[in-house]
Amino acid sequence: MTVRRLLALPLLGALLTGCGIRATEVPTDFGAAPSRVPCSLAGPDVATQSSRGVPVQVFLLCGASLVAVDRTVRVPEGTPDARRRVIVAQGLLDQLAASPSAAERSAGYTTSVPGALGVRGPGPKDPEDTLRLSTPPSRLTSYALAQLVCTLSDSAATEDDGSVILGGPDGSPLRRYECTDEVRDRPGTTEPPSGEVTGT
Repeated sequence: MTVRRLLALPLLGALLTGCGIRATEVPTDFGAAPSRVPCSLAGPDVATQSSRGVPVQVFLLCGASLVAVDRTVRVPEGTPDARRRVIVAQGLLDQLAASPSAAERSAGYTTSVPGALGVRGPGPKDPEDTLRLSTPPSRLTSYALAQLVCTLSDSAATEDDGSVILGGPDGSPLRRYECTDEVRDRPGTTEPPSGEVTGT
């Protein structure tokens, strides 16, 4: 038995060499494998973006937080302010619902905003800065609602005061939502603060 074991050693060495495995007596430590920093993107060319439309920002999910990324929205020149707000709002919704770019997906960005989400302006008795969604805000996931509120509340679609009045279709109740640091940090567990809004 011992002779067989001794004869097997050269054969084992040849097999290991054929597989590209070299024995070494020196311990090696090349460190951890290189990793990409999540939620980190190269800055976009703002001048190029401006030529394609109005520069805007939308909030995407990355890790457990909301992170702002740059986008553009096309708005025809000479559009009245009331109509302009709706066009910008719809453009922002479309950007939120679109799949993130390959670079963004590679960096860990995702979105929870559903596709085909529409928006229109105020009804006859609504405040003038109201945005009515085709789906009631209460039916959206906490992530999707946080993305919408934080994106819309700091855009040309609203009064730029950190809040946005949202409602569903057909005269459903309105609420004024706010985007806070807590919402941006924990969109899955912290709902945007809101209060009931009465019509004018």
